[in-house]
Amino acid sequence: MTTPQSIEPEHTLLTVVARLDHLRTRESLAGFGSDAEALDKTETLELLALTEVVARKAAYGRQLTVRAAREGGASWTQIGAALGMSKQAAWEAHTRWIDAQAEVFGQPGRIGFDEEDLAAARALAGEPDEG
Repeated sequence: MTTPQSIEPEHTLLTVVARLDHLRTRESLAGFGSDAEALDKTETLELLALTEVVARKAAYGRQLTVRAAREGGASWTQIGAALGMSKQAAWEAHTRWIDAQAEVFGQPGRIGFDEEDLAAARALAGEPDEG
């Protein structure tokens, strides 16, 4: 069975999006005078799993970019504005991501944060009222 866990390690964001786009196009064209065949159950479930993988990879990439913005001197106000949210919401989302990285450390197929990485990430995140 296709699951996000089975797809995610095998593909980059680019390859996942390409496959998702292919299936989504077939799905939308099927039955409207096109030669495209409708998706079967297996392909429909793959499409669903692919959308989840894209969301996960995009969220991970967003948090890496938040981290890079902090390293570059961006304030939480600036980061929140770039994300279309408050500085508090941006900070909270990033600190949840940091905690999640600590939770997966040492799990097979996962990298995560060890204690040193965790401390560095929390120090970089600071507090939402800091510059």
